[in-house]
Formats: sequence, C-alpha cells, structure tokens
Amino acid sequence: MELNREKALEFVKPYLKQKRYEHTIRVTDQAVELAERFGADVWKTEIAAALHDYAKYKPLVEMKRWILEERRLPKDLLDYHHELWHGPVGALMLEKEIGLNDEEVKSAIQCHTTGKKHMTVLDKVVFLADYIEPGRDFPGVEEVRNEAKENLDDACAMALKNTIHFLVDKERTVYPDTFHAYNDLI
Repeated sequence: MELNREKALEFVKPYLKQKRYEHTIRVTDQAVELAERFGADVWKTEIAAALHDYAKYKPLVEMKRWILEERRLPKDLLDYHHELWHGPVGALMLEKEIGLNDEEVKSAIQCHTTGKKHMTVLDKVVFLADYIEPGRDFPGVEEVRNEAKENLDDACAMALKNTIHFLVDKERTVYPDTFHAYNDLI
C-alpha cells in the first residue's frame, strides 16, 4: 500500500473509537508541526503519527500472542501494563498487514508510549505529539507544550519525568525503556 496521510488515517479509522480517531488526527497535526520545527521527515512523521494507535483496541489475547511468538518483541512487555503493548505490537502488525517496512516509522510507532534510549528526531516528535496534542489536559502538560516550542529534547525529558512521577505516585511499574529514554536525554 502506497501510504500518505489520508490513506493512513482512512486505514486506521475502523480500528479506533471515534474519540481515539480524533486524538489521532490531533497527534498527526501536532507531529507535523514539531517535525517542521525540529527537522524530522514530514512524510514519515505523518505516517507514524496517523498509525501510532492502530493496535490500541486489539484484543489483549491477540497482542499477548504476538509478544510471545514474535522474536523481535521483548518478552518483558508481559510483565508491565498492557497499555504499553499496542505500540510494539502495532508496528509489527502493520508490517505484516499493510507491508509497512520503513524502520524509522515502525520505531516511532513502537516507542510512542514508553520512549527509549537513543530516540531519533522522528521518535521524539511522535512521542511528544502524543503527549502534548491539544486534547490532552493533565498536570504538567502546559509546561511541556511551552518547552516544545523551543527544545525537543528538553520537552521529551519533561514528559518522561512527568510520566515516571505519575506512575510512581500511583505505585505502578515503570517500563525500563522509559527510564532509559529519560537518562539518555538528561
């Protein structure tokens, strides 16, 4: 499938609830704005942002099977909250289902929830766009939005720090890639 923004959004729409689809459009718009500001490839940004939540509502049993059977997925994902599964699993599902073979686009989809060490500009743009899109409203998001106008790395580090604090305050586990991403940016 030859992908562009419209085709990617059209493809993903049936798999998302209406509110999640609207979120996806906002993430895509936000990601393009960040890509233009910080020099990421706009086409890859649009595709990754449009497809980032493709697997969000896939059955947990199906995502678990992918994690168990797909050698490229870390098995420790199963030790953490299932909300983290849809990025890594979705990237590989998209590879199989629509022939998405661009490694940079798959990487951005894969780490959009957790971050990771050595994120590319594209990874950071999609991660940050998902965090700061205009529909998001939670403590600290406005400060990250303001930082995103000036410094991509600092904005990502702030988002990761907020996420870590949120999870620790709720006594939830934190996926190691989130710590690795934070440490790498600091």
